Amino acid sequence: MTEAPAIDAYLAGLRADQRTALQAIRELIAASAPEAEEGFSYSMPAFRYRGRPLVAYNAATAHCSFFPMSPEVLDAHRADLVGFSLSKGTIRFTPDRPIPSDVVASIVRARLAQIDAKR
Repeated sequence: MTEAPAIDAYLAGLRADQRTALQAIRELIAASAPEAEEGFSYSMPAFRYRGRPLVAYNAATAHCSFFPMSPEVLDAHRADLVGFSLSKGTIRFTPDRPIPSDVVASIVRARLAQIDAKR
């Protein structure tokens, strides 16, 4: 069962610029992983694929975050993320400088492949 209404409520509570940026991420994930289900993971809006965490996103006071849920996938995309604040499992960005759409889609596809390989 999807938790879309709860995610809609989460997004509605954000500043307009953050809401717009995270809604774009949400739509990119959904388009890149149509079999994934929306929900929450670690109290963040997230997608699950084949019962496993796929990716997540959220907003903080000064930035937004995208969580690939895989240090390996993040490492594989470092060259595409130059200029963004990165940690072991997080890509931080601002609404005025979002992660490029093709990079988000590539990360999601890499996570799908990673999960499929572990089946």
